[in-house]
Amino acid sequence: MPVRNMHSWNIMIASYIQNSLYSNALAIFSEFKSCNLVPDHYTLPQLFKACVGVGDACFGKVCHGWVIKLGYEGYVVVASSMLEFYVKFGLITEAYSVYSMMLCRDFVAWNLMISGFLRAGLYLRVINCFREMLLTNGGKMDSMSVPSILIACGREGDLMKGKEVHGYVLKNCEFDVDTPIGNTLIDMYGKCGCLNDSEKVFKTMRSVNVVTWTTMISCYGMHGNGEEALLLFQKMVNGGITPNSVTLTAVLASCSHSGLIDQGKKIFNSISSGYGLQPSAEHYACMVDLFGRAGYLVEALELLRSMKSLGTGSVWGALLAGCVMHKNVEIAEIAAHHLFQLEPNNASNYIALCGIYQSHGMLDGIATVRERMREQGLIKTPGCSWISIGGRAHKFYQGDLSHPLSHLIERITHQISNTQLLDDDFGSVTHDDTCMMAL
Repeated sequence: MPVRNMHSWNIMIASYIQNSLYSNALAIFSEFKSCNLVPDHYTLPQLFKACVGVGDACFGKVCHGWVIKLGYEGYVVVASSMLEFYVKFGLITEAYSVYSMMLCRDFVAWNLMISGFLRAGLYLRVINCFREMLLTNGGKMDSMSVPSILIACGREGDLMKGKEVHGYVLKNCEFDVDTPIGNTLIDMYGKCGCLNDSEKVFKTMRSVNVVTWTTMISCYGMHGNGEEALLLFQKMVNGGITPNSVTLTAVLASCSHSGLIDQGKKIFNSISSGYGLQPSAEHYACMVDLFGRAGYLVEALELLRSMKSLGTGSVWGALLAGCVMHKNVEIAEIAAHHLFQLEPNNASNYIALCGIYQSHGMLDGIATVRERMREQGLIKTPGCSWISIGGRAHKFYQGDLSHPLSHLIERITHQISNTQLLDDDFGSVTHDDTCMMAL
């Protein structure tokens, strides 16, 4: 072409992007700049996609500078492409900055921000963003938002909000036949402790896939129903659905939580012989956990040593957890040695080894581990418990009295404890008496 206008360049760049030829798109853009042309609101969204494709966060930030300089921040497509760029690079602070500056948000923008918070593990922010979306759009939601919201509800244990979303799905015929939504409903109810509701969703789904079966098996496993998980797995195989690596991990984890050693061994051995897959680190971790919980620590160590690789932190961590449970010093030291190399900054491994030494009164071992922690500047993050009441999460840390009702909670807990002593000594105290005392 003897003469190329902006439209010509934009079409060429977009064509490369559509065919996933991101480096070619950036090369064409270099020619574009050599012609002293300035990118417009059609060029910039494609450039952000190219940056994600080649993994170049620096150039994406340069493009953001052009957006500001050229005054394209008010264009929804440009802002959404910037938001997608930051979300996919995990730069949540920058993503939220772009999101908060958007004058007009469509469902694409809402879904991007929700998925960004979800990836970062900020589940309360996911739920709050969802509430804001409903308020802004008159109670309307997009089907793409629903799985993310249900996952967040499951992680936060927010059963009430999960049920609200489920109610909306049931009212909306378009959403009701969506398999991904059904899968996340099963997972959400399972993580909120409502196994019966997970089963109801599973049984009423019109279209299921391998993810559906895997999710239901996992729910049985996390609730300690290993036998039901195995029966469902067999039903899945008999129905002609081939399990994948994640399915086999879920079954092995179910066996581990229920102490089904023989069944776990059988499934582990069938991974390569029956399903043509190579056992992954997750499969080995499940088997080590299964042996460790049952006290078969020597067998767990032998299985670990049979691995082709040196093992991952999750595998050796499962072995160390078994040693903590059964107070085995010798094997714990072997597992801890590997973990100190694989995860040098994970304080939990040092604390676990200290706990085993303490149970045997090995003061020298405790001193050695603590000295090593001091040298590396490691501090153990305290454990946290939380409960969601009225849509608000209340968190509690050991020894932390920052909660505004901490003194009241401590007093009532003490009273309930004393009530239990009275019950043991003088007979039954009614449930109503305990409730009145708490009130």
